[in-house]
Amino acid sequence: MDILRSLPIGLYLEQPITWLHRIDPRIKLFGLLTLLLSPIQANGLWRVAISVLLIVLTLASQIPMRVWKQQMGILLLLAFMTFAIATISPDGFNATIQPRRPIPEVNITPDKVQSSPTLTLKLPQPTPYSYVVWRAGSITITRRSLDLGVRVCTLIFTYLYAPTLFLLVTAPEEITAALASIFSPLKALKVPVVEIVLTLTLALRFVPLVLEEVQNLGRAMRTRSINWKRLGFKRTTQIWLILAERLIDNLFIRAEQTASAMQVRGFTTPNTHIVVWNPLKFLPRDIILLVLLAAMWGLRIWLGNEL
Repeated sequence: MDILRSLPIGLYLEQPITWLHRIDPRIKLFGLLTLLLSPIQANGLWRVAISVLLIVLTLASQIPMRVWKQQMGILLLLAFMTFAIATISPDGFNATIQPRRPIPEVNITPDKVQSSPTLTLKLPQPTPYSYVVWRAGSITITRRSLDLGVRVCTLIFTYLYAPTLFLLVTAPEEITAALASIFSPLKALKVPVVEIVLTLTLALRFVPLVLEEVQNLGRAMRTRSINWKRLGFKRTTQIWLILAERLIDNLFIRAEQTASAMQVRGFTTPNTHIVVWNPLKFLPRDIILLVLLAAMWGLRIWLGNEL
């Protein structure tokens, strides 16, 4: 199994170029922050809407299904399992419900009888509100457990899939250029903006190398046809420690090769080597999307607050 194709974490899809690729990276960065920050202290309906919006964006962008099908399926399965577990679990409210007013009683006193029975009247609820949503045997779903399930499952899907979709349609150089453009005013405060964004670019480029090394080690172990059942726990642990050590050594070798390549090309510091990023320019579609993001925040403040 090819990890780089089956698990595209932090990878950039070069072909085909969709309309999400053509959007200015600064707009995409603001959109990512909107998707990640707007669910905070929001109601369940807004969180569900954000998750649905991510799915609609994926389908509308015409990204090949082979790229996102497996990862989205795993995340949706994880989200639904979390929703089911959180919904049927106890909600944590164990307090005994006590009425604020005494129960109305009517005393019926027969003629010439001092002792009288007590008749209790059960008054109907003034509203159809019920704290218990559904009950079947020992399984009880309350409003609090349902809200907790929706909150957890939507946050898991949003916080894991939104950055993946962003990295899938945005090249690392574009991300670097967007961050350098946004934080350029900090240069007046002597903040090393270029060093920070360059480090981020190298980190994004290093993620596929890590996956490639893990894939190579996995293939090497499969070709040796090791019978793990006969090794026992102790020897199996020793082999995994050796593999982890080998993986770390290979990653340090890759990092050293990257540093040597930068030094050979004359890059020592940003002060002596000019870093040229991709030119950024707002187009009419970018301005429209920026207005839509502002309108989205307006809807979030107006309708999305937690009740």
